[in-house]
Amino acid sequence: MGNTHASLDDILAEDMHHWYNKFMRESPSGLITLFELKSILGLQGMNEDANSYVDQVFFTFDMDGDGYIDFVEYIAAISLMLKGEINQKLKWYFKLFDQDGNGKIDKDELETIFTAIQDITRNREIVPEEIVALIFEKIDVNGEGELTLEEFIVGAKDHPDIMDMLKKLMDLTPVLVIIVEGRQKPA
Repeated sequence: MGNTHASLDDILAEDMHHWYNKFMRESPSGLITLFELKSILGLQGMNEDANSYVDQVFFTFDMDGDGYIDFVEYIAAISLMLKGEINQKLKWYFKLFDQDGNGKIDKDELETIFTAIQDITRNREIVPEEIVALIFEKIDVNGEGELTLEEFIVGAKDHPDIMDMLKKLMDLTPVLVIIVEGRQKPA
């Protein structure tokens, strides 16, 4: 725990037993609630958009919808973030972006999520309005103002610049480092 940074290779090298011990240390009940996740990641006192984003991440990882993340869901989420195929990651991004669950994402949903991510990661290299405009300019070929899952996946794969921006914006390595190294220390 003396390390200040863990690499993705270090995280991947962790064995299952070690992951289980970390999970049980953070949540002895074997279940993580939304409140506990925010506490583990040191995410209290966020603005409404950032708070909504963390809620959406939690509910995306809570695959059975029971209001808890159990060990299997926890490992599945970490595995997806670290080793998932690009199609899996894009499907997960889409599900995360589709805040109202209607099977389509619109500009407002994307801007809200990207702004919230930046509030959490403090990475403001990319202006949310600019990436959203670029995504819709290049991917929304019908000009409907909404993207289906298929349009999103095909469009992201066909445009390396968009894929690179998505990867940079959606990089959850800092979150994984907190999980691996333990609770964030108060500043």
